[in-house]
Amino acid sequence: MRPPTRSAAVPFRPPKLKPVSPEMLALAGLWTTLTDLALAGLAVLVFVNAWAPPQDLPWKPFSLNRPVGLATHTQFMRAAADPALCRAALTEGRVTFTEEPDRDLGECATENTVRIRDGTAVPLSPTAPVVTCPVALGYAMWTRHVVQPAARDLLQTRIARVEHYGTYACRNIYGREEGRRSEHAFANAIDVASFRTAGGARITVVGDFRDEDARGRFLRRVRDGACPWFRAVLSPDYNAAHRDHLHLDHGRWGVCR
Repeated sequence: MRPPTRSAAVPFRPPKLKPVSPEMLALAGLWTTLTDLALAGLAVLVFVNAWAPPQDLPWKPFSLNRPVGLATHTQFMRAAADPALCRAALTEGRVTFTEEPDRDLGECATENTVRIRDGTAVPLSPTAPVVTCPVALGYAMWTRHVVQPAARDLLQTRIARVEHYGTYACRNIYGREEGRRSEHAFANAIDVASFRTAGGARITVVGDFRDEDARGRFLRRVRDGACPWFRAVLSPDYNAAHRDHLHLDHGRWGVCR
């Protein structure tokens, strides 16, 4: 019996590699750099999310209880635009309110409305007006972070009550027979006439707005401070129709004067 024959060993020859073009090397280097940057950015984001104040981070939820920060306005506008978030912010901020049903009243229909009752917002007179949730949220933010600090700074007291001319009225702007509807026709505005201090003093828009004393400075400061929390803020500086009140609304038109 013949022994099996062995085939001759074939030497291993590595495959010939094509040279990498400079363009491909540059692309690979760029991809590596981008990956490193992305990982570094993610690490920074995790750190910022954990340690930065929430009022400075636009992706955090809005809260009435925090000081005003870099992202507060963005957070506020997001909450004001969402009925559920708006109500959650009022509740979390300890603002007492009750729900109002939507009312189909033709050209003066109301929706997304609540009655402001009490809480961290300064009490209103007349009490418990019906307003849209964005107006309620803006009023709470304004009275807490603008009105009361201005009163402490300029008047050395606090505001005990805000007096107003009303929120809902089925009418056109300025009460004209023709023209577009006022935001009051949708309960989307409030006309602030005066402020009562804890000591009983009454500060009125019609009587004190133009003065150069502490009362006038207070009224002008709270007017300016309302602008981030309402879309339209109209005062005696706007026209004669607003000589006796501050009109605050959350409508379509942005103006602060």
